[in-house]
Amino acid sequence: QVQLVESGGGLVQAGGSLRLSCAASGRTVSSANMGWFRRAPGKEREFVATITWSGGITAYADSVKGRFTISRDAAKNTVYLQMNNLRPEDTAVYYCAVLDYRLAPTGYWGQGTQVTVSS
Repeated sequence: QVQLVESGGGLVQAGGSLRLSCAASGRTVSSANMGWFRRAPGKEREFVATITWSGGITAYADSVKGRFTISRDAAKNTVYLQMNNLRPEDTAVYYCAVLDYRLAPTGYWGQGTQVTVSS
């Protein structure tokens, strides 16, 4: 059974930084691609970043590229999202997910962590 637990969210002023963590467990995660998504109030869920487990290849949404960095620590079974130069429009609940080989969500999600960026 796959378990994903996000942490690291909080309240930060515009221009500040946060690092989100996604602690993963389960057989599916051992060689899985992973991704971060977010859902802002009144909006649909959107893609933020992905990373391949085997090669560490990353991809980012245009809205966060140059500001966010996705990474992993295999020994800790943890995926991170370093968020710099945060903007109010980054305010959302951030979720990590297990992705399939096509980088599409598999249905395994964490519970989410709230990020709030004040003006």
